[in-house]
Amino acid sequence: MPVGVAAGVALVAGGAVDVVHNRQRAEKQEHAANTSANSSSRTGLAGKDAAGAQGGPGYVVGVRTGGTALVVRDARDGGETGPAVAAPRGRRFHRVSAARDGSYVVSSYAARRVRFERLDLDDEGRPEELEEIPGVTVAGVSTAYSDLAVNPDGDRIAYVTYRGAAARVDVVSVRTGRHKAWATRLPARVGSLSWAGDTLAFVWNPLRVVGGRRVEARHQVRVLDTRLPSGDLKASKAVLDLPQGGAAVLGRDGRTIVAGHARGGQITLRAFPAGTRGPAKVVARFASAGRVARLDPDRTGGRLLVAGTDGRLYAGGASLPARDLADAAW
Repeated sequence: MPVGVAAGVALVAGGAVDVVHNRQRAEKQEHAANTSANSSSRTGLAGKDAAGAQGGPGYVVGVRTGGTALVVRDARDGGETGPAVAAPRGRRFHRVSAARDGSYVVSSYAARRVRFERLDLDDEGRPEELEEIPGVTVAGVSTAYSDLAVNPDGDRIAYVTYRGAAARVDVVSVRTGRHKAWATRLPARVGSLSWAGDTLAFVWNPLRVVGGRRVEARHQVRVLDTRLPSGDLKASKAVLDLPQGGAAVLGRDGRTIVAGHARGGQITLRAFPAGTRGPAKVVARFASAGRVARLDPDRTGGRLLVAGTDGRLYAGGASLPARDLADAAW
Protein backbone atom coordinates (compact mmCIF):
# COMPACT_ATOMS: atom_id res chain seq x y z
CA MET A 1 0.00 0.00 0.00
CA PRO A 2 2.12 2.90 -1.21
CA VAL A 3 2.72 5.88 1.00
CA GLY A 4 1.94 9.13 -0.73
CA VAL A 5 0.71 11.81 1.66
CA ALA A 6 1.28 12.26 5.38
CA ALA A 7 0.32 14.95 7.83
CA GLY A 8 1.54 15.47 11.38
CA VAL A 9 -1.43 15.98 13.68
CA ALA A 10 -0.80 16.96 17.30
CA LEU A 11 -2.57 14.69 19.80
CA VAL A 12 -3.14 15.25 23.52
CA ALA A 13 -4.55 13.64 26.70
CA GLY A 14 -1.57 11.49 27.58
CA GLY A 15 -1.09 10.13 24.09
CA ALA A 16 -4.73 9.25 23.50
CA VAL A 17 -6.02 10.02 20.04
CA ASP A 18 -8.82 12.30 21.24
CA VAL A 19 -7.79 15.85 20.45
CA VAL A 20 -10.61 17.93 18.97
CA HIS A 21 -10.12 21.18 17.10
CA ASN A 22 -12.90 23.69 16.67
CA ARG A 23 -13.98 24.80 13.22
CA GLN A 24 -11.67 27.80 13.22
CA ARG A 25 -8.68 25.65 14.05
CA ALA A 26 -9.62 23.14 11.34
CA GLU A 27 -9.91 25.90 8.77
CA LYS A 28 -6.50 27.23 9.74
CA GLN A 29 -4.98 23.75 9.35
CA GLU A 30 -6.66 23.32 5.97
CA HIS A 31 -5.28 26.68 4.82
CA ALA A 32 -1.80 25.75 6.09
CA ALA A 33 -1.96 22.41 4.29
CA ASN A 34 -2.98 24.10 1.06
CA THR A 35 -0.19 26.64 1.40
CA SER A 36 2.35 23.90 2.15
CA ALA A 37 1.18 21.79 -0.79
CA ASN A 38 1.39 24.74 -3.18
CA SER A 39 4.84 25.69 -1.93
CA SER A 40 6.04 22.09 -2.16
CA SER A 41 4.87 21.76 -5.75
CA ARG A 42 7.18 24.65 -6.59
CA THR A 43 10.22 23.70 -4.52
CA GLY A 44 9.91 19.93 -4.02
CA LEU A 45 11.02 20.44 -0.38
CA ALA A 46 9.45 21.36 2.92
CA GLY A 47 9.38 24.83 4.37
CA LYS A 48 10.71 25.84 7.79
CA ASP A 49 7.61 24.82 9.75
CA ALA A 50 8.61 21.18 9.88
CA ALA A 51 7.60 18.42 12.26
CA GLY A 52 10.80 18.59 14.27
CA ALA A 53 10.42 22.32 14.72
CA GLN A 54 6.87 21.82 16.02
CA GLY A 55 7.76 19.16 18.58
CA GLY A 56 7.10 16.11 16.44
CA PRO A 57 9.63 13.48 15.39
CA GLY A 58 12.51 15.03 13.49
CA TYR A 59 13.09 12.14 11.08
CA VAL A 60 11.09 9.88 8.80
CA VAL A 61 12.26 6.32 8.10
CA GLY A 62 11.01 4.95 4.79
CA VAL A 63 11.03 1.64 2.95
CA ARG A 64 11.97 2.14 -0.68
CA THR A 65 9.56 0.77 -3.26
CA GLY A 66 10.68 -2.77 -4.03
CA GLY A 67 12.00 -3.20 -0.46
CA THR A 68 15.65 -2.91 -1.42
CA ALA A 69 16.64 -0.36 1.22
CA LEU A 70 15.68 1.89 4.12
CA VAL A 71 16.17 5.65 3.90
CA VAL A 72 16.08 8.28 6.66
CA ARG A 73 14.89 11.78 5.80
CA ASP A 74 14.96 14.96 7.81
CA ALA A 75 11.38 16.04 8.48
CA ARG A 76 12.44 19.70 8.10
CA ASP A 77 13.72 19.64 4.54
CA GLY A 78 13.35 16.12 3.14
CA GLY A 79 17.10 15.62 2.83
CA GLU A 80 18.51 12.17 3.49
CA THR A 81 20.57 12.10 6.69
CA GLY A 82 22.97 9.41 5.54
CA PRO A 83 23.44 6.50 3.14
CA ALA A 84 20.55 4.11 2.56
CA VAL A 85 20.54 0.84 4.51
CA ALA A 86 20.42 -2.15 2.19
CA ALA A 87 18.04 -5.03 2.84
CA PRO A 88 19.63 -8.27 4.10
CA ARG A 89 20.86 -10.47 1.28
CA GLY A 90 18.05 -12.38 -0.40
CA ARG A 91 15.34 -10.52 1.49
CA ARG A 92 13.11 -7.48 0.94
CA PHE A 93 11.90 -4.92 3.45
CA HIS A 94 8.12 -4.60 3.64
CA ARG A 95 6.98 -2.56 6.67
CA VAL A 96 8.41 -0.20 9.30
CA SER A 97 7.04 0.93 12.68
CA ALA A 98 8.43 3.29 15.34
CA ALA A 99 9.20 1.87 18.79
CA ARG A 100 8.94 3.90 21.99
CA ASP A 101 12.69 3.67 22.71
CA GLY A 102 13.42 5.69 19.56
CA SER A 103 14.34 2.73 17.36
CA TYR A 104 12.46 1.45 14.32
CA VAL A 105 11.29 -2.12 13.79
CA VAL A 106 11.39 -3.25 10.17
CA SER A 107 9.98 -6.41 8.63
CA SER A 108 11.86 -8.27 5.92
CA TYR A 109 10.54 -11.16 3.88
CA ALA A 110 11.76 -14.18 1.91
CA ALA A 111 10.69 -17.80 1.39
CA ARG A 112 7.37 -17.53 3.25
CA ARG A 113 8.99 -16.23 6.43
CA VAL A 114 8.94 -12.75 7.95
CA ARG A 115 11.91 -11.61 10.01
CA PHE A 116 12.31 -8.41 12.01
CA GLU A 117 15.25 -6.04 12.28
CA ARG A 118 15.83 -3.02 14.49
CA LEU A 119 17.27 0.24 13.20
CA ASP A 120 18.68 2.92 15.51
CA LEU A 121 19.49 6.49 14.55
CA ASP A 122 22.26 8.62 16.02
CA ASP A 123 21.71 12.14 17.36
CA GLU A 124 21.98 13.56 13.84
CA GLY A 125 19.41 11.15 12.42
CA ARG A 126 21.99 9.05 10.63
CA PRO A 127 21.15 5.34 10.43
CA GLU A 128 23.29 3.08 12.57
CA GLU A 129 23.77 -0.65 12.18
CA LEU A 130 20.70 -2.71 11.34
CA GLU A 131 20.38 -5.61 13.78
CA GLU A 132 18.16 -8.68 13.54
CA ILE A 133 15.83 -9.25 16.49
CA PRO A 134 16.91 -12.81 17.32
CA GLY A 135 14.36 -15.60 17.42
CA VAL A 136 11.45 -13.40 16.33
CA THR A 137 9.89 -14.62 13.08
CA VAL A 138 6.45 -15.15 11.55
CA ALA A 139 5.71 -17.94 9.07
CA GLY A 140 3.46 -16.93 6.20
CA VAL A 141 3.23 -14.82 3.06
CA SER A 142 3.89 -11.11 3.38
CA THR A 143 2.07 -9.09 0.72
CA ALA A 144 1.40 -5.48 -0.22
CA TYR A 145 -1.54 -5.62 2.23
CA SER A 146 0.48 -6.86 5.21
CA ASP A 147 0.80 -4.56 8.20
CA LEU A 148 3.05 -4.09 11.23
CA ALA A 149 2.66 -2.45 14.65
CA VAL A 150 4.86 -2.45 17.75
CA ASN A 151 3.02 -2.21 21.08
CA PRO A 152 3.67 0.80 23.36
CA ASP A 153 5.95 -1.18 25.68
CA GLY A 154 8.00 -2.31 22.70
CA ASP A 155 7.90 -5.96 23.72
CA ARG A 156 5.34 -7.29 21.22
CA ILE A 157 5.07 -7.09 17.45
CA ALA A 158 1.83 -7.60 15.54
CA TYR A 159 2.04 -8.61 11.88
CA VAL A 160 -0.47 -9.61 9.20
CA THR A 161 0.27 -12.35 6.66
CA TYR A 162 -1.99 -13.94 4.05
CA ARG A 163 -2.95 -17.35 2.73
CA GLY A 164 -4.54 -16.49 -0.56
CA ALA A 165 -7.04 -13.75 0.33
CA ALA A 166 -7.43 -14.89 3.95
CA ALA A 167 -5.53 -12.98 6.65
CA ARG A 168 -3.76 -14.09 9.82
CA VAL A 169 -2.63 -11.81 12.64
CA ASP A 170 0.43 -12.92 14.62
CA VAL A 171 1.54 -11.31 17.87
CA VAL A 172 5.15 -12.15 18.72
CA SER A 173 7.06 -11.56 21.94
CA VAL A 174 10.30 -9.68 21.31
CA ARG A 175 11.83 -11.17 24.47
CA THR A 176 10.97 -14.84 23.97
CA GLY A 177 9.93 -15.27 20.34
CA ARG A 178 6.70 -16.94 21.43
CA HIS A 179 3.66 -16.01 19.44
CA LYS A 180 -0.08 -16.25 19.19
CA ALA A 181 -2.08 -16.17 15.98
CA TRP A 182 -5.66 -15.41 14.99
CA ALA A 183 -6.79 -16.32 11.49
CA THR A 184 -9.84 -16.25 9.27
CA ARG A 185 -10.94 -18.33 6.31
CA LEU A 186 -12.95 -15.45 4.91
CA PRO A 187 -11.45 -13.37 2.09
CA ALA A 188 -10.60 -10.07 3.74
CA ARG A 189 -7.90 -7.45 4.14
CA VAL A 190 -6.73 -6.58 7.64
CA GLY A 191 -4.88 -3.31 8.14
CA SER A 192 -4.39 -0.19 10.26
CA LEU A 193 -2.94 -2.13 13.19
CA SER A 194 -2.69 -0.11 16.42
CA TRP A 195 -2.19 -0.91 20.10
CA ALA A 196 -3.78 0.21 23.39
CA GLY A 197 -2.32 -1.87 26.21
CA ASP A 198 -3.12 -5.52 25.46
CA THR A 199 -5.75 -4.52 22.91
CA LEU A 200 -4.88 -4.71 19.22
CA ALA A 201 -7.15 -2.75 16.89
CA PHE A 202 -7.45 -3.25 13.14
CA VAL A 203 -9.65 -2.33 10.20
CA TRP A 204 -11.55 -5.32 8.83
CA ASN A 205 -12.25 -5.17 5.08
CA PRO A 206 -14.11 -8.29 3.80
CA LEU A 207 -13.85 -8.83 0.05
CA ARG A 208 -16.39 -9.65 -2.63
CA VAL A 209 -15.98 -10.33 -6.33
CA VAL A 210 -17.13 -7.52 -8.63
CA GLY A 211 -16.40 -7.63 -12.35
CA GLY A 212 -14.02 -10.53 -11.89
CA ARG A 213 -11.88 -8.88 -9.22
CA ARG A 214 -11.97 -8.68 -5.44
CA VAL A 215 -13.01 -5.38 -3.89
CA GLU A 216 -13.49 -4.30 -0.29
CA ALA A 217 -17.17 -4.66 0.61
CA ARG A 218 -17.20 -3.16 4.10
CA HIS A 219 -14.92 -1.27 6.51
CA GLN A 220 -15.08 -1.89 10.24
CA VAL A 221 -12.78 -1.19 13.19
CA ARG A 222 -12.43 -4.23 15.42
CA VAL A 223 -10.45 -4.86 18.62
CA LEU A 224 -8.79 -8.05 19.79
CA ASP A 225 -7.76 -8.85 23.37
CA THR A 226 -4.32 -10.39 22.82
CA ARG A 227 -4.47 -12.09 26.23
CA LEU A 228 -6.89 -14.56 24.64
CA PRO A 229 -5.54 -17.86 23.31
CA SER A 230 -4.82 -18.25 19.61
CA GLY A 231 -7.87 -18.88 17.49
CA ASP A 232 -10.24 -17.31 14.99
CA LEU A 233 -10.33 -13.58 14.27
CA LYS A 234 -14.04 -13.71 15.05
CA ALA A 235 -12.91 -13.46 18.70
CA SER A 236 -12.40 -9.75 17.97
CA LYS A 237 -15.19 -7.23 18.61
CA ALA A 238 -16.57 -4.53 16.33
CA VAL A 239 -16.30 -1.01 17.75
CA LEU A 240 -16.88 1.27 14.74
CA ASP A 241 -18.24 1.06 11.21
CA LEU A 242 -16.50 3.15 8.53
CA PRO A 243 -19.09 3.62 5.77
CA GLN A 244 -16.71 5.82 3.77
CA GLY A 245 -13.71 3.54 4.19
CA GLY A 246 -10.22 4.85 4.88
CA ALA A 247 -7.91 4.05 7.78
CA ALA A 248 -8.36 4.27 11.54
CA VAL A 249 -6.30 3.90 14.72
CA LEU A 250 -7.16 3.35 18.37
CA GLY A 251 -5.83 5.83 20.93
CA ARG A 252 -3.43 4.64 23.60
CA ASP A 253 -6.20 4.96 26.22
CA GLY A 254 -8.42 2.60 24.24
CA ARG A 255 -11.34 5.02 24.34
CA THR A 256 -11.02 7.00 21.12
CA ILE A 257 -10.61 6.12 17.44
CA VAL A 258 -9.34 8.54 14.82
CA ALA A 259 -10.48 7.72 11.29
CA GLY A 260 -9.53 9.41 8.06
CA HIS A 261 -11.14 9.48 4.65
CA ALA A 262 -10.82 11.49 1.45
CA ARG A 263 -13.56 13.30 -0.42
CA GLY A 264 -13.61 16.18 -2.86
CA GLY A 265 -9.87 16.78 -2.81
CA GLN A 266 -9.73 16.92 0.97
CA ILE A 267 -8.72 14.50 3.72
CA THR A 268 -10.71 14.73 6.93
CA LEU A 269 -9.74 13.17 10.26
CA ARG A 270 -12.48 12.56 12.80
CA ALA A 271 -12.36 11.32 16.39
CA PHE A 272 -14.98 8.78 17.51
CA PRO A 273 -15.63 7.41 21.00
CA ALA A 274 -14.82 3.69 20.72
CA GLY A 275 -17.71 1.26 21.03
CA THR A 276 -20.42 3.92 21.29
CA ARG A 277 -22.64 5.88 18.94
CA GLY A 278 -21.36 9.20 20.23
CA PRO A 279 -20.84 12.05 17.75
CA ALA A 280 -17.69 12.31 15.70
CA LYS A 281 -15.52 15.40 16.11
CA VAL A 282 -13.26 16.82 13.43
CA VAL A 283 -9.57 16.57 14.31
CA ALA A 284 -8.17 18.12 11.12
CA ARG A 285 -8.83 18.79 7.46
CA PHE A 286 -6.28 19.35 4.74
CA ALA A 287 -6.19 19.42 0.97
CA SER A 288 -4.98 16.28 -0.79
CA ALA A 289 -5.52 14.66 -4.16
CA GLY A 290 -4.86 11.23 -2.62
CA ARG A 291 -6.83 8.70 -0.64
CA VAL A 292 -6.11 7.77 2.96
CA ALA A 293 -3.89 4.70 3.05
CA ARG A 294 -2.46 4.66 6.58
CA LEU A 295 -2.61 6.40 9.94
CA ASP A 296 0.44 5.78 12.13
CA PRO A 297 0.98 7.16 15.65
CA ASP A 298 4.53 8.16 16.49
CA ARG A 299 6.45 6.38 19.25
CA THR A 300 4.77 8.44 21.98
CA GLY A 301 1.27 8.11 20.61
CA GLY A 302 1.08 11.89 20.71
CA ARG A 303 1.28 12.70 16.99
CA LEU A 304 -0.15 11.04 13.93
CA LEU A 305 1.29 10.35 10.48
CA VAL A 306 -1.42 10.29 7.81
CA ALA A 307 -0.43 8.39 4.69
CA GLY A 308 -2.21 8.73 1.38
CA THR A 309 -1.56 8.03 -2.28
CA ASP A 310 -0.54 11.19 -4.13
CA GLY A 311 3.22 11.06 -3.80
CA ARG A 312 4.07 13.33 -0.86
CA LEU A 313 4.55 13.21 2.89
CA TYR A 314 3.19 15.94 5.13
CA ALA A 315 4.75 16.11 8.58
CA GLY A 316 3.67 18.88 10.91
CA GLY A 317 3.22 21.32 8.06
CA ALA A 318 6.25 20.17 6.08
CA SER A 319 5.79 18.52 2.70
CA LEU A 320 8.25 15.79 1.78
CA PRO A 321 8.62 13.78 -1.45
CA ALA A 322 7.61 10.13 -1.05
CA ARG A 323 6.85 8.63 -4.45
CA ASP A 324 9.80 6.28 -4.00
CA LEU A 325 8.56 4.92 -0.64
CA ALA A 326 6.35 1.89 -0.02
CA ASP A 327 6.00 2.60 3.70
CA ALA A 328 7.16 5.15 6.27
CA ALA A 329 7.21 5.82 10.01
CA TRP A 330 8.39 8.63 12.30
